[in-house]
Amino acid sequence: MSSATTLVLSNAATSLRKLYFVRFGFAVVWAALVFAFGSDLTAVTVTLLLLYPLFDVAAAITDVRSSRNAGPVTLLYVNMGLSLLTAVGLAVATSSGTPAVLRVWGAWALTAGLVQLLVGVTRRKLGGQWVMIISGGLSVLVGGAFIAMAGGESASLSTLGGYATLGGIFFLISALRLRRPAKTI
Repeated sequence: MSSATTLVLSNAATSLRKLYFVRFGFAVVWAALVFAFGSDLTAVTVTLLLLYPLFDVAAAITDVRSSRNAGPVTLLYVNMGLSLLTAVGLAVATSSGTPAVLRVWGAWALTAGLVQLLVGVTRRKLGGQWVMIISGGLSVLVGGAFIAMAGGESASLSTLGGYATLGGIFFLISALRLRRPAKTI
């Protein structure tokens, strides 16, 4: 591997590490707020629901800017589109109740999880991506569970807080795993 390639990969890994720490912090704070205020669809809850996919768009933009030279970013653009569509879908779904919100969130978790899994596979050389691959795979499964849960009596927005917390933990683990590769690639 050339020194120029090594430098590009190292810079990308360092940027991803910082982004993953921010994503962890956001997910944990967001989840705490959902647990505190998310029992009903109030103005606060709706704002929180819309904020999460919009934050995901901002994170993907940051990711594209920092890793454009390290590999293909097409899947990150797909992720941005999915997250923007989700924000619109959630804005509409909140007027129909919790089951509709869970269906939209579930569809997003399923599709974005698949994208995350694929991005992790394409970034294996950066290190720390096995965690993102697992997280993406679990997101696909949990997305399906949200959709199924929406039809039952156990439909609750608090499950979204648990989902965000777990996702945040995966980002933290990946950030910690990127410490070494970011310095040694």
